[in-house]
Amino acid sequence: MDIRWLLIAMHETKGMGRKGINRIIADGLLTEHIIDGDAGWWGTLGYSVELSERLARNLSRENLSVQQREKELDPLVQTLTILDQDYPALLKESPDPPLVLYTRGDTGLLHQPGIAMVGTRMPTAYGRKMGEELAQGLVISGFVIVSGLARGIDSVCHEAALSGGGGTIAVMATGMDMIYPPENRALFARIANEGLILTEYPRGTKPHPGLFPQRNRIIAGLTLGTLVVEADERSGSLITADAALDADREVFAVPGQVTSPKSRGALNLIRQGAKMICEASDIIEEFDSWLPNRLKNTYNKERQVKEGSLNGEGHLTTDELQLYHILEQGPLTLDELLQQSRWDFGHLHSVLLSLIIKKQITQLPGAIYKTI
Repeated sequence: MDIRWLLIAMHETKGMGRKGINRIIADGLLTEHIIDGDAGWWGTLGYSVELSERLARNLSRENLSVQQREKELDPLVQTLTILDQDYPALLKESPDPPLVLYTRGDTGLLHQPGIAMVGTRMPTAYGRKMGEELAQGLVISGFVIVSGLARGIDSVCHEAALSGGGGTIAVMATGMDMIYPPENRALFARIANEGLILTEYPRGTKPHPGLFPQRNRIIAGLTLGTLVVEADERSGSLITADAALDADREVFAVPGQVTSPKSRGALNLIRQGAKMICEASDIIEEFDSWLPNRLKNTYNKERQVKEGSLNGEGHLTTDELQLYHILEQGPLTLDELLQQSRWDFGHLHSVLLSLIIKKQITQLPGAIYKTI
């Protein structure tokens, strides 16, 4: 019997928390012989009668075989344990790493440099704008954006990362089948298809206030640093910042208006020593060695375009930058641009015309467009 299945079975036993499992591991009891333990044996370890009976039942050979077959029949959700070689190294180094992770999507993102982006669930227009611009600047440079699939800043940053052609990881505080908040079902589906969904909770785990702070430690542990985009003094995103400090990771914050309640949490972080972030390069320079040169060059070129120093032209809008970035991969037809941008024809035509006027792209015969 593979030891990892014993770990998964214990993890999915109601009432058996991380501390209890870590004690089993520390005492050297996580071996195949644990399968032979009946309720009485579990009771000698100090567990209640009810929990001992559950453990004996869930770790029986029959139940483990059924559990393994059920998980192998679900091709969408994969299970990753702390015993596996491909468990993310940064998360393993954090103070309280999850023992089991359930994933859906591109697990390769777990091994790329990540930045956590978190903030208020009710952002201002300024907070949304900063979240979008910073997320896109970071993914262009090669970072993966990690957040919590929550309303507000989390959703803004996930969407901006995907729109910028980059990777994003959504860490849930529920089971994979309990999407929260419900209105983010479409975003969940998009991230599962284009990024990665991650949770430490088995199927059927419903949202509960106590689970969200636990989720936040994973967001912080997966990443090199945590960026608080916009937060009030009691924002849950500050828990993520604290978790980042506990994991000896960097904490960043976006400054806002001193009169805005939505900025007080971020401003307090800056006052306490968090680095103030005004643009993506403020973070990129902190982790220069983590990024391949080709990605750093891509970001620098994008920044030149945005600042108007490329080809001597003026400032480009966010949509113009997005389309320019798509065309950097090579010439595309109008139909291909419609598919990749997911815009309607009128908006796409308007952005294309603007880029042509600013001499950033050119139109070839056959309605094919390319960068200059």
